[in-house]
Amino acid sequence: MDEYGIVSLNEHSLELFQLEHIEDCLNFYLGKAYQRVLQVTRQRLAPFGVTSGQYAVLKVLWERDYQSGADLSERLLLDSATMTGLLDRLEHAGLIERRPHITDRRVNVIALTARGRDLQEPLDHELELINQEFLSSFTTEETKLLRHMLTTIASGGRTTLTLKPSESP
Repeated sequence: MDEYGIVSLNEHSLELFQLEHIEDCLNFYLGKAYQRVLQVTRQRLAPFGVTSGQYAVLKVLWERDYQSGADLSERLLLDSATMTGLLDRLEHAGLIERRPHITDRRVNVIALTARGRDLQEPLDHELELINQEFLSSFTTEETKLLRHMLTTIASGGRTTLTLKPSESP
């Protein structure tokens, strides 16, 4: 049993993975949950002209400005093509700008503009409300467990992704 009270699966647990109905497929409910959260997030971020992916990039830059695209990609688990598209759209919207790295001319760093910095409070507030809306029916322990399970799935079973201290068990 791990720190979350989860017992490791063994050969006797294989019935948990049998698919008699579509609802038994992990993809079904994860997909439906993703669609619902994305729909609400799109609606709530639309007035700000930002998508959920763009918010993620901004959030990481608000934590630490002047990062390379590669650093942002690694943190957000995105491939370079996806990150380039996000950065292009954020730059076009006037929320970030690319600047040459101080010591390495081969690298650009991503810097927030004043407009990008000004969105931090309203966007963070909106996402906090969304999180509250979706997680309010769970206990604190259930929320921690859900985040742990989603992190494990998102990382391909690796538990190398670190939770913020407030999310640790």
